[in-house]
Amino acid sequence: MSRSIVPGNRRRAVFISDVHLGARHCHADELATFLSTLQCGRLYLVGDIVDLWWLAQRRAAWSQAHNRVVEALHTLRRAGTELIYIPGNHDRPIRRFCGLVLPSMQVRRRTIHVTADGRRLLVTHGDDYDGITHFGGLQERFGDWLYYRILTGNRLLNRMRRRLGLRYWSLSEFLKRRSSAAERYIERFVQAGLDDARRRGLDGIVCGHIHRAGLVMREGLIYANDGDWVESLTALAEDADGTLRLLSHTGDTLALLPPRLRLVSDAVLPKAA
Repeated sequence: MSRSIVPGNRRRAVFISDVHLGARHCHADELATFLSTLQCGRLYLVGDIVDLWWLAQRRAAWSQAHNRVVEALHTLRRAGTELIYIPGNHDRPIRRFCGLVLPSMQVRRRTIHVTADGRRLLVTHGDDYDGITHFGGLQERFGDWLYYRILTGNRLLNRMRRRLGLRYWSLSEFLKRRSSAAERYIERFVQAGLDDARRRGLDGIVCGHIHRAGLVMREGLIYANDGDWVESLTALAEDADGTLRLLSHTGDTLALLPPRLRLVSDAVLPKAA
């Protein structure tokens, strides 16, 4: 599905994660542009927004584009957007502030988002499921090393594509979809997230972490992964009627879940749990 969305359309809520500001492979330019056209009541920052792990390794790659992302977030807040930060594993130190309502945002370990049509969705980064999905060992460490080499190739390839006037294309996503090991890992992650939502009596989950965007109904539950700004360059959005959309960085709808038939008034966004 590829349905173009007019920039500036107001969203009830938007979810982004895995931006990795400060890391070499962050597509900050694209995100800053996306945020500059965004209007929404609530913006969830679902972890790994600032890559504190990368910065701690003294490999910082902070450019003017990264500053533009921060400025765009401040602009949204001043325009009345409620910001909710749910730290991930790469910005884990921020978890010490969970439960606080700061002047610019709320910080939560996890929360529940209630859609306009009454569906209750767990919002969490997703690294809590690493104990279930990761097997460890030499193979996993080699996979991490290879992954960063692929991201370097992805960055160089898309630099060439921009010069040729071509659109962004994810080499890393293309290769991952052809890896049976990567697909098995993603399947374990999806199942772990759905199982967690079911145990909590919720209608689904919104997460990030694995750098694989997705929006599907499965086992009667919603699985929504807002993707990342390293590979997929995607975000999840909720419309005023509860429609959920997976958006590309250009605003195109990549996937869509319609609302329930019985709609609930969108007069007020409930407070984050």
